[in-house]
Amino acid sequence: MYTAKICTTPMTKPSFIEAIREQIRVRHYSLQTEKSYLYWVRYLIRYSQVQRASELTPSHIEFFLYHLSSQRGVSASTQKQALCAIVFVFKHVLRVDPDVLTFPYAKAPTRVPQVLDNQQAKLIINQMSGEYNMIASILYGSGLRLNEALRLRGRDIDFVHRTIFVFRGKGQKDRVYLLPSSTIDSLKGQIEKVKGVHHKDIEAGFGFASLPTSLFRKYKQSIKQFHWQYIFPASRLCVHPVDGYICRHHIHPSAFGRALRVATEQAQVGKRVTAHTFRHSFATQLLLHGTDIRTVQEQLGHKDLKTTQIYTNQYKKVIYSACFLATNSRRMDDGIVIPL
Repeated sequence: MYTAKICTTPMTKPSFIEAIREQIRVRHYSLQTEKSYLYWVRYLIRYSQVQRASELTPSHIEFFLYHLSSQRGVSASTQKQALCAIVFVFKHVLRVDPDVLTFPYAKAPTRVPQVLDNQQAKLIINQMSGEYNMIASILYGSGLRLNEALRLRGRDIDFVHRTIFVFRGKGQKDRVYLLPSSTIDSLKGQIEKVKGVHHKDIEAGFGFASLPTSLFRKYKQSIKQFHWQYIFPASRLCVHPVDGYICRHHIHPSAFGRALRVATEQAQVGKRVTAHTFRHSFATQLLLHGTDIRTVQEQLGHKDLKTTQIYTNQYKKVIYSACFLATNSRRMDDGIVIPL
C-alpha cells in the first residue's frame, strides 16, 4: 500500500527585502519600479536607524520625508515616488493600513510641455547618427515614449502596412502607431545588422533575447528565434535579473540621453530637450495640422482626454496670438490703431 510522505522541512520566512520583492512581482510591476521601491525602503531603514522593519512608525516616515525635502532638496515628484514606495510596503508587507499614517503630500508644479518646431527637431536629429538617429526619428515621427521605442523587437515592425506595434506599453496596453516613411530604409538596414549580431550570438552558444518572466516560461524553446530580438540591442550580453539566463537586452535609456544632449548642443537649440520632448512635439504638430483631439488621444495612447488637452490649451493661445498679431499688423499698415 502506498503511503504519501509528508515533508516536514519548515518553510523559511523570507527576509524583509525579499518579501517586498515578492509582493512587487506578484503584481507584475516593472523591474524599474522594483528597483526604485527597494532603493527608497533601504534608504528609509538606514536613515531611521531601526533594527527591524516592524519598528518603523509614522513619525519615522515624516522625519524621512522632511529630510528629503529640506536637507536633500529633492523635487516634489521624487518625494512622491519615495512616499509611494513606503506606503506600498506598509500596506502589503507590514500589513498596516496607510490611512492611519500621517504624512504630507508634495504637490508637483503644473508645467507646460516644452516643444520643438519642425526645423529644430530636424536639426537635432541630423546631429545624431546610427541607432540614435533612428530612435529619435521614431520618437518624433510616431510619438512613442522612449522605453516603447527601445523595446521594439523584430516582430513589431510592419513595413507593408507601415505600422509599429507596441507590446505592453505604459499601463500594460498594446497599441499600434504609424511608422514614419522616412525611417523605413534605415530600419531595414538596422534589422539586417541585428540579424548578423544575433547569428554570432547563436554561434557562441547564446542567442536568447531578454523577455518578461511570463513570456520566458511560455516561449522558452523558441526565444532564440530572430523575431524576439530587440531592434536596438545593447552592445554586451547580460544576465536576466529574474530568470538568470544570459541574454541580450536593448540599449539603455541613459545612452540615448547622452547622445541627445550632445546633439542638442551641436544643433545650438536654446531649449532643454529630452526624449519626451519629441513626443510633445509630435502631438503639437498633429494639432497644428488640423488633427482632431480624439485622434491625437488615440495616437498617443492617453487614457484621459485631459492629458491630451494640455497641448490644445497651450497651442490655442499660440495660434490665437499669431492670428491676432497678423491681423494687427495688417490694420497698422492701413493706419488703423487697435488699442490693447
